[in-house]
Amino acid sequence: MTMAGIEGKGAHAATAVSRRAARIERPAGRRFRHAPPLIAAAGMLALWQLVVTGFGVPSYIAPSPVQVLRVFFEQGEILWINFWPTLLEAVAGFALGNSIAVVLAVWFVHSRLAERAFYPIAVFINTIPIIAVAPILVLILGNGYAPKIVIAALICFFPTLVNMVRGLKAVSPQMLELMRVLSASDREILWKIRLQSSLPFLFAALKIASTTCVIGAIVGEWIGSNYGLGSLIIEATYNFRAPLLYATVILGAGLAVAFFVTTTLLERRILKWKPGAVF
Repeated sequence: MTMAGIEGKGAHAATAVSRRAARIERPAGRRFRHAPPLIAAAGMLALWQLVVTGFGVPSYIAPSPVQVLRVFFEQGEILWINFWPTLLEAVAGFALGNSIAVVLAVWFVHSRLAERAFYPIAVFINTIPIIAVAPILVLILGNGYAPKIVIAALICFFPTLVNMVRGLKAVSPQMLELMRVLSASDREILWKIRLQSSLPFLFAALKIASTTCVIGAIVGEWIGSNYGLGSLIIEATYNFRAPLLYATVILGAGLAVAFFVTTTLLERRILKWKPGAVF
């Protein structure tokens, strides 16, 4: 056997060994991928417990993690009763705000006049603090679900509009020229080219909106409401029920994280060609 043949067989064997090693290491890497954040969270909780216990901090100022956990078992019914209205407002606001943003982005891309006319108005609306808009919406729409949904929609709207406009325009001139040579209509260009190129930008905006919609719903409940996590936060604050306050905040944060993870998983399923993110 020649030297070249021996070297070729050796290289092939080395490649096979490295592939087998990669297959062995990959499941282990996936198994321990979430270990660092879990360990960090456990360490922070332990530090929190030690500080509160060691310095004798009163529970009405800073309860211990054990006291907060006890709230979920002893007052879980109160938490869940107020959780569902916030969930409904956040989901409805998320759907409404992002849908309007996508429709407007498509309109702006196809009408330069519309973009020049209404884009500055969208920017102006976004500059108004949401806490200032909330009382106006409550006065106009009443004290029901409607103002909270609109507030959640407003806080989701602008990031999606900006990213969607950019994504719809992120098409190479050569591709557009090719589609025109093929006599493609504006609708065909939109569905086959522009929307495809805008999906990464859209999901980047949806990740932001998935957390801010919860913030919008809770802020809307602060202004005037007798239900929801925002209302429960106000009630617990004024009555010095710190364990309930902390539990409500944790529940709201958990809702936002669940929205974010759901959006990320949906992005993975739709954009299979995109490299994976942290989640």
